[in-house]
Amino acid sequence: MVYDLIVLGGGPAGYLASERAGHAGMKVLCIEERAFGGVCLNEGCVPTKTLLYSAKLYDGAAHGEKYGVKAEGLTIDHAKVIARKDKVVRTLVAGVQAALKANGVETVKARGRITGRSAEGYTVEAGGETYTAKRLLIATGSSAAVPPIPGLQVGLTAGFVLTNREILALKEQPERLTVIGGGVIGLEMAAYFNSIGTKVTVVEMLDHIAGENDPELVTILQKNYEKKGVEFILSAKVTELKAGTVCYEKDGQAAQIAADKVLLSIGRRANTAGIGLEAIGVLTERGAIVTDSRLRTNQPEVYAAGDVNGRSMLAHTAYREAEVAVNTMLGKRDTMRYHAIPGVVYTNPELASVGETEATAKAKRLDARVVKLPMQYSGRYVAENEGGNGIFKLVLDNRRNTILGAQALCNYASEFIVAVGTFIEMEMTLDEIKEIIFPHPTVGEIIREAVFQA
Repeated sequence: MVYDLIVLGGGPAGYLASERAGHAGMKVLCIEERAFGGVCLNEGCVPTKTLLYSAKLYDGAAHGEKYGVKAEGLTIDHAKVIARKDKVVRTLVAGVQAALKANGVETVKARGRITGRSAEGYTVEAGGETYTAKRLLIATGSSAAVPPIPGLQVGLTAGFVLTNREILALKEQPERLTVIGGGVIGLEMAAYFNSIGTKVTVVEMLDHIAGENDPELVTILQKNYEKKGVEFILSAKVTELKAGTVCYEKDGQAAQIAADKVLLSIGRRANTAGIGLEAIGVLTERGAIVTDSRLRTNQPEVYAAGDVNGRSMLAHTAYREAEVAVNTMLGKRDTMRYHAIPGVVYTNPELASVGETEATAKAKRLDARVVKLPMQYSGRYVAENEGGNGIFKLVLDNRRNTILGAQALCNYASEFIVAVGTFIEMEMTLDEIKEIIFPHPTVGEIIREAVFQA
């Protein structure tokens, strides 16, 4: 049998592309080595949020007296939190598999490897069988970056060092956790374990946490977590890992931290090795597959979507890339745009951003101005955040009177940042946005307040 499409990878890009292509009438085969749903559903986005929700409930009860809520004998059972996480994952994975089946997608649970091309199309080997398709979509995702730190491999083997995969399966709460890397995954895990009583230390090579997020909001977030007991060691390089110890260097001085567990969270690398790209000459750059705005590679009818192309390693980006790729296969005109993709750090409070920041606008020499409001401009925020210090920023285009970007540090930031992304995508002017009616009271009304302040 010759398939219309073979999809390598069953993560967000792979399974959604398979569903869309199958629904459109294509004969589709989706090959996944580990678990359908990919890292996001099994070892990343969803399980992490399950843990963080339990922590949020616990935090709310533990610090509820200022809201008139008093709890006695409060405890949190980490093992039960993990058990519930496993249940959530099983439910959603079953949903993905059901959706694939409903759209006529065939699945194979094995590692897939491209072996070449024939007169009928591209050939892929998986589980001892060879499959052929007219088109390929490579969606093999990414994995945790593992740097050459002395003792790291030994630590990973021994279980002293964990990646995002292992820490989300950890049934016993460590007394002391050191997080190497102050990015999204590291901060979210630091937030959870800090909430449930683990002593958390974050070691970051840069002089700030949270990557390229707005520095002012990042500083506030860091101070909030320092008050909660998280220690941040910035501008520091981890030099060695030994059983129970993390060695690092800061300002030319050697130091060390005692730890029961270490989370390695310094970034991710595209999974391109060993999947046969060289067999058909797919072009890569710095380990990621090169794609154009329609997710096409340099080879005809070969596409790449999701983390494997290194453009934007976010599950929601992968979903949209999958749709653009399938639409292109179907002859529909569609283009992937990356200028208004929201990003969120799901700490408490949440840190969300979309489009340009004040710093990136300045670096690009854009004619921009910034409107900054304390979240106290939102009635619901005040009602739900006693003593909160959240901030909302809009980055505006002076020439066109439109929005270039926004950043928010507050609860529900992940839910309302999409509205700003929509305004950016639609290129709506501030006057047009003023006519939009927001429900009241909502935290998202801060957008409307900022627009009128502008």
